[in-house]
Formats: sequence, C-alpha cells, structure tokens
Amino acid sequence: MTALADLDRKLLRQLAELINDTGLSEIEVQSGDFRLRLAKQITVQATVPVATPVAPAAVHAPAAEAAAVTADPAKPVIGPDHVGAVLSPMVGTVYLASEPTSPPFVKVGDTVEQGQTLLIVEAMKVMNPIQAPRAGKVTHIMVTNGIPIEFGELLMIIE
Repeated sequence: MTALADLDRKLLRQLAELINDTGLSEIEVQSGDFRLRLAKQITVQATVPVATPVAPAAVHAPAAEAAAVTADPAKPVIGPDHVGAVLSPMVGTVYLASEPTSPPFVKVGDTVEQGQTLLIVEAMKVMNPIQAPRAGKVTHIMVTNGIPIEFGELLMIIE
C-alpha cells in the first residue's frame, strides 16, 4: 500500500484518460517490483432484433444479423450466451486469414482443436491470434474480414 500511496496521482489520471481515449479495457504498468493494473468495467448487452412487418422495399439486415435470428422458435437464437460462442477479448479489426491472399484460418464446417488459431484481431498495430477455447465444429462465423469489432462481440460458434 505504501507504493500506491507514493504513486503520482497525475500518472493515475493520465492512465485513466488513456483508457478512455483509446477504447482500451485495461492497462498495466510495471516499475521494479511495483505493478499497477487499471481496468474499465464493460457491460456487454445482447439484443435480438424483433421481426416487424415491413414494406416490400425495406432494406435487409446484414448477413451477420440475419444469421443470428432464426425463424423457427424451436431452434435456439445464436448469440453471445450460446454455449459454443467465441467472443472477442478486445476491440480491434478482425482478420479471417493471416494475409489478404491467404485462405481463412477456418470456415463453416471445419473441425477445430482447442488452441487452434481461428482468426486475428488487430489492436493498436498488434496482431492478436484468437484461439479456439474448445475442440469442435465451426457452425457459424458471425464476422467478415476487415471489419471493426468490439469487446465481447460474438465472433463465431463452435459446437
């Protein structure tokens, strides 16, 4: 606690502003034996679009949204609470392949092993591989290559 008491309050304010300004969810600073980790609590809420009657000229929902809603009430809605959901651990840009000309890491129907790279999230010029949390079959890919994603966003389903 004495190291914390000696810590410059101006530095704490600067780190808190850095978190807010950059959209980061946490930041860690270490100096010698002292380590400080600041984290912003983020609440993720999922919403399910409700079908409403529309005129024939209505604009259709994007593919990811359309895939998340099922017409059959007996089938479960695919969302972040799904048992096989793979959620983004950070804010960034998603890439489905290691390079623009390379094939995707995985596609729907592929069987994956735990720890296998599924995609990459670029955050602050760092390429972060997102690995399969469990073995299984990829049944849904909810993102497209090169789009910005949020923390907690549903990336894919592995069943």
